[in-house]
Amino acid sequence: MVKIIAGILAIIGLCVGVNVTFFQTRGFAETTAVITDLTEEGSGDDTTYRPTVEYEVDGETYNVKLDNSVKADSVGNTITVLYDPSNPELAYVKNGMGIYLLIVCPLILAFVLISIFKGRGERQENKERQELSGYTGYAPHVAEGERELYFLTDLGTPKAGHRIEDENRRVLYEAKMTNFGVAVDYKFDFIDHEHGKTVPHLVGQVLESTWGTLLADVHDTFEFDGVDIWKHLKQNGICVESSVTAGEGALVGMEYRILRDGEEIAHAVQTSQFPHEEDTDTHKVEGKIPIPGFYRIWTTEVYLDLLFVTLMAFARSGAGDDKGGTYGAILGTLDKMKNNEGNI
Repeated sequence: MVKIIAGILAIIGLCVGVNVTFFQTRGFAETTAVITDLTEEGSGDDTTYRPTVEYEVDGETYNVKLDNSVKADSVGNTITVLYDPSNPELAYVKNGMGIYLLIVCPLILAFVLISIFKGRGERQENKERQELSGYTGYAPHVAEGERELYFLTDLGTPKAGHRIEDENRRVLYEAKMTNFGVAVDYKFDFIDHEHGKTVPHLVGQVLESTWGTLLADVHDTFEFDGVDIWKHLKQNGICVESSVTAGEGALVGMEYRILRDGEEIAHAVQTSQFPHEEDTDTHKVEGKIPIPGFYRIWTTEVYLDLLFVTLMAFARSGAGDDKGGTYGAILGTLDKMKNNEGNI
C-alpha cells in the first residue's frame, strides 16, 4: 500500500514538474519584482503569507498577487518573477521546483518499481522454500491439557524476533530473522522446536494502512507472505475478542480471547518482560508493568504455529484488536467500562 501511494505521488509530481518546466512558463520573460504587500491566510502554525509584487514592463508598472508563500517579514524584499510578455499581469515566481521534481520523482518511481518487482521475486523464492520444507499450511487443531506459556519479544534490536517459552524457559516456538530488508520484507525462519519443523515466512514492515473502502478503517498492520496480517488470520479462521484489564496498582494491559473456527484455543494477557515467577523478586516494579509484545498464554493447543502468528500480529503492529485498531481503542474501552459502572 505504501509503495503504491508513493508511486502515484511520484507520477503526479513528475507531471507537475514537466508542466512547470516545459509548458507553464514557455515564452515567459524574466524580471525583478519587489514585494509590496502580504495577504495572511489561515491561523496559528498553518498561517501562510501570499505576496503582492510590483514590477515594470515597457515603462508600465504592474501589481500582481502571487500564489507562492513567503516569510512574514518579506515586504520590501526583491524576487525574480517570470511574466507573459503578451499579458504582463500573468506572472509566477522563478524557482527550481520544476527541475527538482524532474530529478527526484523519477528516482522515487524507480525505487518503487524496483522494490515491487524485487518483492515479487522474494515472495516466489519464499514460496519455493516453503514447498521444500514441506509446508502445506497451519497444523490442524489438536487439543490436550491446558498449559501456561509466555510469548516474549526481543526488544532493542533491529532483528526483533519472538518466541514462546514454557515455565522452565525452554523455547517451544520462535521466529528468527534471517535477512533484514529495507525496501522488501524481512525474512524469518519460524521454528517449531516441539515438532522439529522450520518454515520460512516473509514479514513486512509495520505501517498504517486502509483496509476497506475509501479511507475508512485505518489500522496498524504489516504483510505476512504478501497478505495483510489481519486478513491472513481471518482467512485461517482466527477471531480475537479483545478487552482491557486493570491489574494490580491499576496498571492497564490488553487481554485476548483467541478463537479458531469459533472454538477458543487460547487466552492471553499482556504482561511485563519478566513473566517468569523467579523474576518477581529481582524485578519488583518492572515485573508488574504490562508491555506491548509480552503475553502470558493459557492454551490447550498442541501445535503453536497459528497461535504464535496471531500474537506476533499484535506484538509487531501494536494493535489493540484483530481489525488492526491502535491503542487508542483502549481509551474507548475504558470509557465504556466507566459508563457501565455508572449504570450499575
